[in-house]
Amino acid sequence: MENFSELMRLRRSMRKFTDEALTPEQVETLMRAALMAPSSKGKHAWHFVVVDDKAQLAALARCKSGGSDFIEGAPLAIVVAGDPAESDVWVEDASVAATVLLYQAEDLGLGACWVQVRERYDASGTPAADNVRAICGIPAELEPLAIVAVGHKGMERKPFNEERLLWEKVHIGTF
Repeated sequence: MENFSELMRLRRSMRKFTDEALTPEQVETLMRAALMAPSSKGKHAWHFVVVDDKAQLAALARCKSGGSDFIEGAPLAIVVAGDPAESDVWVEDASVAATVLLYQAEDLGLGACWVQVRERYDASGTPAADNVRAICGIPAELEPLAIVAVGHKGMERKPFNEERLLWEKVHIGTF
């Protein structure tokens, strides 16, 4: 990637992937980036579960009532969870780490998409976080925030159209 601005322009949510598996080096690069993500007071109040098992991916695809089905077609999913006992800003810290995963995936030429878990539910009203905990063996004291599906791009997406930037939402000095 030439620079971060170009990376920002090119990164788009990818919900369709090829069947090609990621290499161990690609997975390690993704996780190294996530582990280097900034966190409040250096607490690193996040944990990651790397999933490449097809049965687990299929189960994660059904963790909530909508917006997660494409996980089943991804060769890899990374569950991002936080530890509320470790930091009162675990949501923010885990969100930063998930965002870093999205941009690292793009930098590797891969596609990725955030799947919201926190405050989402399946059709029966069960919290998606409980489903993810059960699928991945996550301890009850940790809170699943999101799942980042990653894989080789299985569709074309146009770069972000900068004409759609909402400059009216930028306020200088005062609202």
